[in-house]
Amino acid sequence: MKISTKGRYGLTIMIELAKKYGEGPISLKTIAQANDLSEHYLEQLIAPLRNAGLVKSIRGAYGGYILGDIPSKITAGDIIRVLEGPISPVEGIENEEPAKRELWMRIRDAVKDVLDNTTVEDLANHTDNGESDAYMFYI
Repeated sequence: MKISTKGRYGLTIMIELAKKYGEGPISLKTIAQANDLSEHYLEQLIAPLRNAGLVKSIRGAYGGYILGDIPSKITAGDIIRVLEGPISPVEGIENEEPAKRELWMRIRDAVKDVLDNTTVEDLANHTDNGESDAYMFYI
């Protein structure tokens, strides 16, 4: 399974919000500048995260975004599923011969296990200078 920039940048948004959890809303502009990312692209990613309840928007002059729940309750799997779709190494697993199907299912389950047992709190606690080394730490 290959995680696209949608998933990677979505994780970046959520990690940044987790790092500032309890400090009030954070603007996408702040997140974009801190990570040298396109604010316009982050705007496209925030809508599905908001629709899924993973983030909440706060309107007004000091508005921005906050996490929809506490950082320890939001997993990387939640984020990846919203932005990338179902977690699967290949399409059509059910049509594979039994030996290959077993392999693909074991790979899928291992990836799910890592993503579903890694919270944004974990990722936020393993960041250094705005860059996450948590991806290598958990995988």
